Amino acid sequence: MDPLERLYVDALLEDPEEPKRSLRPQLLAGARARRRPAAPTADWASPYAGRVAAMDALLAAAVDDDWSRVIVEGWTLQELVAHLAAKDGLLAASVGAPVLGPPLTAGDSASRTADVQSYERARSPEQTRRDWRAQADALCRHLANLPASAPAALDGLNGPVSDHILARALETWIHTDDAARTARIRLPRPIPEHIHPTADMCARLLPWTMLLSGHDASGRTLLLELTGPGGGAWHLALGVEDAAASGEPDARITADVVAFCFLLGGRGDAGTFDAALAGDVALARDILTTAPALSGP
Repeated sequence: MDPLERLYVDALLEDPEEPKRSLRPQLLAGARARRRPAAPTADWASPYAGRVAAMDALLAAAVDDDWSRVIVEGWTLQELVAHLAAKDGLLAASVGAPVLGPPLTAGDSASRTADVQSYERARSPEQTRRDWRAQADALCRHLANLPASAPAALDGLNGPVSDHILARALETWIHTDDAARTARIRLPRPIPEHIHPTADMCARLLPWTMLLSGHDASGRTLLLELTGPGGGAWHLALGVEDAAASGEPDARITADVVAFCFLLGGRGDAGTFDAALAGDVALARDILTTAPALSGP
């Protein structure tokens, strides 16, 4: 099977819609038989499990040259996968799940990433892929026995594990897209049931991205309307300690749901971001400008 067709079919197995590419029924059946399913996990963690499966499909199609190609942050594909494993391992440590790879001696993402990348450079790309997938599967299995409200922390940010795993889903999604773009492969979007909770997490982060960027928007409100499958509408109070928003919003932003998630994840230019703004347009622009404040490598 052509690697592009194989990747497209494998990633689409979680999507009920038929692939746009014309494939023979037996080819699709064969892809289903070969695909390694995501580890069983809690429903609220399924967006992460879905992005792990999509990334694994991309990595299955990689050849030797792909692994040494620089993808983002000056990292090769192998180093990028090691970075994902490092951050997944830190979240795993926070909730008592197994941590794989080198001994855990650093508690921040940058240091742990450097440790895991150094460890994986001495190994084959396929071993790195297996380690990353084993870490993701171990985390998924552990989450199956935790409530969504269980406390977790990563890089000093405390919150329910359900929000942290959605952040891991978003980062895995974005880095899968980074790798696919470098390889000139078009990936399908996640299913709407996985996009919506990720978008919800991104929407709820806006008061924090504003505050972290030096904009105190206490007392102001936003109506965020995200279009496309998995989208929705959020009436948000923009102060981190404000009560729930009510009344007429001060600003309105309408944008594509996937583009908005990627903006929060550090992909896209707020200055040229395709969005319809209304109400206090200056406030709406500040919201978009500060949206990537929590994004990292």
